[in-house]
Amino acid sequence: MALKKDKEKVIGEFFDDERIKSFLEFQPPEGVNADYHLLEKAYRGMIPENFATFVKFFVDEGRDISARGPAGKTMLQIMKTHRLADDYIAVMERHGAE
Repeated sequence: MALKKDKEKVIGEFFDDERIKSFLEFQPPEGVNADYHLLEKAYRGMIPENFATFVKFFVDEGRDISARGPAGKTMLQIMKTHRLADDYIAVMERHGAE
């Protein structure tokens, strides 16, 4: 008996400004810098265009674009180890990330 999928894969999920701003509300796990956590969640959950909008909102709130994660690295440093992150890296660098 073949198993039936319970839901379809979502491609091109719509992110409006309110949905993008909602990523600013995520709470970090204990011991993780809140700004780093938000950048990581947005990076992992958004396409580059949405991520660019998120980073603008993030910076406008006065958050730290170069916050360090548990391993002592910035999100930009982590992104630079990823093969397909060029568009995300460009967004971070435009906003002064180190």
